[in-house]
This record gives sequence, C-alpha cells and structure tokens, in this order.
Amino acid sequence: MTIADLAMPRPAPGCVLLRMEACGICHSDLFIAGMEKPPVLPLVLGHEGIGKVEGLGEDVTSVAVGDRVGVTFLASSCGACEWCRTGRERYCPRQLNSGYTSPGVMAGFVSVPAQCLVRVPKEMSAVEAAPMCCAGWTAYRAVQEAAARPGATIAIFGMGGLGHLAVQFARHAGLRVAAVDVSEAKLALARGVGAEITVMAENAARTLQKEYGGMDAAVVVTGSTAAAGQALRSLKRCGTAVLVGMAHGPAELPIVDTVLKGITIRGSFLGTRQDLGEVLHLAAAGIVRPHVETHPLTDAPALFERLGRGEIAGRAVISF
Repeated sequence: MTIADLAMPRPAPGCVLLRMEACGICHSDLFIAGMEKPPVLPLVLGHEGIGKVEGLGEDVTSVAVGDRVGVTFLASSCGACEWCRTGRERYCPRQLNSGYTSPGVMAGFVSVPAQCLVRVPKEMSAVEAAPMCCAGWTAYRAVQEAAARPGATIAIFGMGGLGHLAVQFARHAGLRVAAVDVSEAKLALARGVGAEITVMAENAARTLQKEYGGMDAAVVVTGSTAAAGQALRSLKRCGTAVLVGMAHGPAELPIVDTVLKGITIRGSFLGTRQDLGEVLHLAAAGIVRPHVETHPLTDAPALFERLGRGEIAGRAVISF
C-alpha cells in the first residue's frame, strides 16, 4: 500500500467529479487489501467518503455542482433485478463497489457513479459524517435485523468503528447493551457511549449466560470467527445472531444448540436508502456521535497497520 500521485480524473457518463473532504478507513478496506488477488489492480481504496461535486458527466441530473454528497460501498447497481426492484440494491448481483470493483474515494479528487450518492447536511463535519456512510449505515441495519423489542438484551461483539456506533443505535432503540471486545480500552469507549454491560471476549458466552441469563440478540461486527461462535453460544432460546464482520475462514456453528434452541442466524450487509437517511438524521441531531481520530493522507499506510493490530478505537478518518 502506497501513496501515489494520479492524473486528475474526468467524470465519465453517469459519473461526477468530487473534491473529497474526508474518507474513513474501514475494516473492509483492510480485508480487500489483504486479498490474494483483488479484482482491480492498482486500486484506490476507500468507500466511506464526503465530498463536493466539482463536475458532471453526461446524463447526470440527480446532483448539481456544489452539492455535498456521501459515497458508500455501493457504487452502483443494475436497477432491474428482483433485489433492486424491491429496495434491496445492496444485494444486486451486478453491483459495483467503491474501493473494490470500482475506484475508491481515498483521494483528493475522484470520479464516481452518481446513482447511489446521498446528500449530506451542510452543518455536519465531514470527519464525523464520513463514518456514517459505512460504519453507521451498516451498524444501524444490523441492529434493525436483530428485531429485538425495547427492553431486550443485545450483545455487540467488537468495539471498533461499527461496534461503538451499534451500541448507540441499540440504546436509541431502547435495548440493554452488552459490549464484548478483547481490549479494555475499547470496552471503556463502549461504556462511554452507553453500554450497560462490558465483557472481555475470552469466555464471553459463558459470562453472558451465567451472569445475565443469555442475550436476546447478538451482533458480530468484528472479523473474528471466534467471536461468531461466542455470539451464537451467548443467546437465549429463540435468540437471533446477526453476522456483519468479514472474516477469512469458517466459524464454529453449534448445530445442536441452534436447532434445539430455535436460534436464528442472519447475515447483514450495508442497509437501505431509508436507513442511511435516518443515520444521517440521528448524527446531525447529535443523538449518535462517532469517536474519530483525524489524519492526513500520508498517515494511511501506518493506519492500516494499526487497524490490523486492533489498535484503533472508533474510526480513523483521512481529512483532505
């Protein structure tokens, strides 16, 4: 991973030229960078960005020059398949993804498809708005997928960029939150944003079962196969596990318990357009606040190394 000078991009038909203000560094970026053979090389990473429209390609009418917009992992979708037609574009089999199968936005100027851009309130700080375009969006949908009623218990496994926001969304939904992580510093952050219970990851399932009677729901936002197994074992009968974090390799699946306890396992990826609007509304109102550390682009390679070691609490954001 290197910092490089690139030619100024020109917006292709259906695309816009953005002058970027900020871009968060997501664990998915690290996952993509660690792939043996990413689909595009060389590749500009980044899919959690805020920028202003500087130029329009042909046939773009959804945004105008000067608009402030957010970029997400969903760069474009086909618009015609059964998933696109039912508001589930994030599952489109022909989608393009920012910083993966389409150029990302961790750069000063970028050309991106206009189709999935979202308008961002002018009063929001770019550094705080950027994480909402992926970490916030994804965490919000994951909590919704848990389908837990107010007063229910929910365990959030992983207190990184997504986890500390998931705690806040769960609290806003009236849930009792248990935060699980390997780092005491990250558990302290979880307590600071509203977690009622904090548990070290080792033997977390046993602790949650023995001391709290098990959880109604569990959301795994860390890329750890061990965390997925712990989450499943932490559930009450008829509980729901929501898997979000990308992990290499298989995870333990306690089949007997899953069957006899009526456990539900769901995968959750990004969210709906309505979800993203709600996330930005909650952030603009100060109901949900990301914990961020701001850096120049030159720090990016070192930040990826820190992220891989689990040393970043909250979100690292590149400010242009």
